[in-house]
Order: sequence, then structure tokens, then C-alpha cells
Amino acid sequence: MKNLVGAALLGQSGGPTSVINSSAAGVFTEALKHENITAVYGAVHGIKGVLNEEFYDIGQEDLEELMRLKNTPSSSIGSVRYKLKDPRKDPSEYERLLEVFKKYNIRYFFYNGGNDSMDTCNKISKFFKKSGYDCNVMGVPKTIDNDLSVTDHCPGYGSAAKYVATTFMELYHDATVYDTKQVTIVEVMGRNAGWLTAAAALASYKGQGPDLIYLPELPFDFDQFFHQVQKTLTEKSKVIVAVSEGIKTKEGKYIPEMFQELKKDAFGHAQLGGTAQVLAEEIGKRINVKVRAIEFSLIQRSAAHLASKVDVEEAFNAGKKAVQAAVRGTTDRMVGFKRVSSNPYKIKYALIPLKHVANTEKKVPLEWILADGAGLTQAYIDYALPLIQGDSKAKLVDGLPHFAKLKKVRVAKK
Repeated sequence: MKNLVGAALLGQSGGPTSVINSSAAGVFTEALKHENITAVYGAVHGIKGVLNEEFYDIGQEDLEELMRLKNTPSSSIGSVRYKLKDPRKDPSEYERLLEVFKKYNIRYFFYNGGNDSMDTCNKISKFFKKSGYDCNVMGVPKTIDNDLSVTDHCPGYGSAAKYVATTFMELYHDATVYDTKQVTIVEVMGRNAGWLTAAAALASYKGQGPDLIYLPELPFDFDQFFHQVQKTLTEKSKVIVAVSEGIKTKEGKYIPEMFQELKKDAFGHAQLGGTAQVLAEEIGKRINVKVRAIEFSLIQRSAAHLASKVDVEEAFNAGKKAVQAAVRGTTDRMVGFKRVSSNPYKIKYALIPLKHVANTEKKVPLEWILADGAGLTQAYIDYALPLIQGDSKAKLVDGLPHFAKLKKVRVAKK
């Protein structure tokens, strides 16, 4: 709906990235420019902050500090993993959200997150429409998993992929330095989609990466894995393996799940981790060789010192364009990317219906995975290389990054 006059609210949700704050900077700085946006708020810990009426007054922040968010990792206003109840079964939380939005006259809502966040966005928008409350709702994408549907790629992926590829190249030099046989297994994030683990292929493309790469798109076969490790070890005496944390057996079991019961998060997802350690222990039982297990863990999603300039700028523009679209009257959309060409790299920003993105996953195309299931084709390299280009990081003070420090002035509860 056009010409809405009221406050704008941004919430961040799910796992942080090195550029999610760049999107926040885009939303905040653009929203502050528009006369019909009477106030700009940041929800403290996403949708939970809205339910609890906990907001930061972004209008109290210095513009310079807001722009510094472009190169500050993680979620500046706090993230959350919280799943709203199904409104058809229990509308109480949606009624509470509506109450809060009315109380603070919030007419523009932006939610910055991945699959589950877009689902939250979609449900809120539908409930408000059904209730007759005018509010333009826009999704701002983020996820290092790169698994949002319809869009060519997701903000956060390019920088995380650059970190994975660079770190594998550095690790290659360390893991191959001795004259003894060694197997190094590195675990990379990725539950059902192997986009981030696939980034290890960029290091292999440079001749300084893993020998074997395993993605969750294909069932993991223990016997085949050990055979491929043994074969490579015989040929090279050093083996570097990249494994996605989410690889599963043909029976559908995660690797750590073969040996222990996994805890689950608020969305019912199994809490992963430990895949590399399990595989290292099993190799140690079968082969007399030195084995190391390494887990990149949280570092891969917060490594702003290796951020891709392409990623930082696209994340910022996604937030900015979400505001511009909302002010024009657009609602129920997520800002996405349509690739025009890879060489030279060029994209168009697209407004994708939330219903097409919510709770859907885009996986690595099977034709991009090598026939032996342990590597990637040139098609993936051509896809990913443009996304990791350029350097964009915080200025250094005393040799250390100068990250944003927001005042975080709380909005008085009404």
C-alpha cells in the first residue's frame, strides 16, 4: 500500500553472517531519508523483541556509525531462533504482534534472515492483511548456506565462500609440510545444501585445496569414503578432505547421529557438528596414519576480514532496495538477485513473492557434482568466482578492525 505514514522496523533472525549488518545499514540509512517514515526501529533479538516491545531507536545513532555496520560482522541488534506458532492453530502471538505494531504505528516491517525468516515474514504479512492492518512487509535475504529459492545467490554466501576457499588454501600449505603421511578432515557448515562446502573447490581450482569434497546432496557411503581416502593417500601421501556437517547416509542419518543422539533447535532442526571428528576417528581405526579433524564452526560466518566486496555491496543494496520498494507500496516480497551474466558479472535486483521463498531450499545442482561424488565441476567454479571478488573490510585502528559501536538507545515502552 502506498503513502503509508508510520514507523519502520527491522528485525534480524537466524545465524549471523559477515554482511548481515551491511543489509541493516542499507535499511537504516535509507529509511531515515523518507519523510513518511516517522521513526526507525531495530527489534532487539528479532521477532522476540517485537513480542516483548523491545526496540532500539535508530534515529539516535550517528550516520557514520550506521555506515560502519557495512563492515561489522554478526547481527548488530541481536538475532534469534524463534518459531512462531501456526496462526491457524494458535493466533495469539500474531495478535500480540498486531497489538504492538498498532501501538507504535509500525507501517513498514523488514525481516533480515533465511528460509525460516521468510516464512515468518510471509505469515505476519498474511495475518495483518486478514486483520485489515496496513503494513508493507519486506524480506531481506541472508544466509551463508545460499539455499534460498528463486534468487541466484544470498548475501553472506560470497564472503563465507571466500573465507572457506582462502582458509583451505592456507591450510593446504600447513597440512602438506611434513614428510609423513597425513589425513586432514575439515568440516564446513551446511545442513541440507552443500553450497558452502562446495566453496572448498575454489581452493582446489587454484591447486591448493582439498582432494575430496563431500556434499549433503548425495548420500554418504562410508566404504566408498574410506576407499577414496586410501587411494588418494597411496597416490599423494597427504589427503585433505572437505565435508559438509550435514552429510547423511542413504538411510538418512547424519554421521554423528550414527554414534550419538543429536539435540534439536527451536525449529526442530538437528544441532550438527562433530562430523569431521567422527570420520577422523573411524579413519584412525582403519588406517595407520596421522589424522587431524578441523571444524571451521562459527568463524566461517563471521570472518569480516575476508569479506567479498561484491557481497558487502549487494547486501547493503538489498536492504536499501527493500525500503525503496516498501515506500513505493510494495509488500509480501523479498529482494533477490537475478544473474544477467557471469563474465562480466552483472545482476539485476528482483522482488520475489515471499510465498515462493518461505520454507524452500535450493541445493547444489547434481550436474555440478563430479561423478565420483567427491568434487565439483567447472560450472560451479564459474558460478562462484564472481561472488568472492574484491575486498571490503573495516578500517584498522592500532592494527585492529574498527567495528561499529551503536548507542543502542531503547525506545520507551508505551
